[in-house]
Amino acid sequence: MKTAYFLSLVVSLFASLAGISAHAQEKVFRCGNEYTNNAADAAKRGCKVMEGGNVTVVQGTSPRGASVGSSAGGSAASKAPAGSPRVEGVDQRARDGEARSVLESELRKAESRQAELLKDFNNGEPEKQGAESRNYQKYLDRVAEMKAEIARNESDIAGIRREIGRLPAKN
Repeated sequence: MKTAYFLSLVVSLFASLAGISAHAQEKVFRCGNEYTNNAADAAKRGCKVMEGGNVTVVQGTSPRGASVGSSAGGSAASKAPAGSPRVEGVDQRARDGEARSVLESELRKAESRQAELLKDFNNGEPEKQGAESRNYQKYLDRVAEMKAEIARNESDIAGIRREIGRLPAKN
């Protein structure tokens, strides 16, 4: 029973490999930035045969900001999606100002938290607490947690600053 199963597995493996190799032998033509395996179409368009290696083509979209008809007042990335309601300039400036004030308050909180963390961290030698004087590993674990929290907070501060930098300048 096991031999028959193994034999059928080997036969199906060889059959699939034969199918793959037959598919890999097909000619691929390059027509500028396009590829085709249709020989008649390639002959009409004057395409060249590609040799050596496989061709993988992934359909993509046009990059943001590359639209041809973008207005002079703003880039394509700053335009609202189709079908969204239009926001007047005054309203948008108010929203941007509100977003800036929220981000600046978050930045102040994160910076004060960072100062507190660094004070507690004490240049890598924080005060030992309770059982940490008897169990040094607990102390090392807490120091490692403090380092990780400081790094996360620094990352948060950098992210908030990036977001503030993306907002339009204050008027």
